[in-house]
Amino acid sequence: MTTAPPAPTQALDLTTARILIVDDNPVNVALLEEILEDEGYSNIQTSTDSPVGLNMFEQERHDLVLLDIRMPDLDGHEFMASMRELLGGDYLPVIVLTAQIDVETKHRALEAGARDFLTKPFDRVEVLHRIRNMLEVRLLYKERQRQNEHLEDMVRQRTRELEATRLEIIRRLGRAGEYRDNETGMHVIRMSKSCQVLALAAGLGEETAEMILQASPMHDVGKIGIPDNILLKPGKLEGEEWEIMKTHAEIGGSILGEHDSPIMSLASSIALCHHEKWDGTGYPNGLKGEEIPIEGRIAAVADVFDALTSERPYKKGWSVADALNFINEQSGKQFDPKLVVLFNENLDAILEIREQYADPGQSD
Repeated sequence: MTTAPPAPTQALDLTTARILIVDDNPVNVALLEEILEDEGYSNIQTSTDSPVGLNMFEQERHDLVLLDIRMPDLDGHEFMASMRELLGGDYLPVIVLTAQIDVETKHRALEAGARDFLTKPFDRVEVLHRIRNMLEVRLLYKERQRQNEHLEDMVRQRTRELEATRLEIIRRLGRAGEYRDNETGMHVIRMSKSCQVLALAAGLGEETAEMILQASPMHDVGKIGIPDNILLKPGKLEGEEWEIMKTHAEIGGSILGEHDSPIMSLASSIALCHHEKWDGTGYPNGLKGEEIPIEGRIAAVADVFDALTSERPYKKGWSVADALNFINEQSGKQFDPKLVVLFNENLDAILEIREQYADPGQSD
């Protein structure tokens, strides 16, 4: 659920702004502090030691810094350079305090990031007006940042909602193909999660493994295009029936088609290639070995294992041991031998998925 953006600030309470005064002359510091306190400013820190003042700014990130230019140890220019590093290029809330009003001094201060100047000796009215103007700009800037961050949060939240909706559509589209084949929707969940396990084990990385998890539920979506008398036939398919059945891979690839979305492209590849075999005897294109995209090879192992061990109205499920023997026997024939090794090494994780997402009434 999205939330409304924060209401704009109705009135800026400048007197609570955090102000830091850094000047090596205690008299200047005391005078400025007195002027501000008399005006009602209540959150003021001061330092006559510039390195200490910089540490105070690092801790508090004040809304405004009144900064002397000529100071020992760390002068105003160096102070502002350090502030800029701390803020990462953000707005530098500095009013420079200086008795020097020559052009070169002003230019150097402006280049360092200063926003305004107060000349010594200080004039009370000028001090208050310049500080007020500076704080209004600074606090409005912070308010805009806050609203921008809130809008970015809303965009991220909406993106997550759209992503969740898109993935749910993908899963339901995948389940459509399974229901046409008298299978439950749990098959696509088990199969896709097993694909993710194998993808990670194969070193494809978390991002690619996640995409395969999201794309693989659509591997059999092409079954939507197979006639019921063939798809739902309880016995063995013969001749022309089998040839029609095999077209579900191409139908699936065509349904998903070429798409700019990486996940849809991956889903199309899986739908088209998950019945190809390592030895080149698979369909629809008779691809061999590494000609078969890795996502298709992964889906082939995960799909066959889950299909073999699943009970259906027209067949009993195989035991895990028998299904595993078949997978191992078909290493280098139907399946990529490297993936078969990884399947065995990750069998515990795959069986945990099988148990967690078991069909109602499924037994080993």
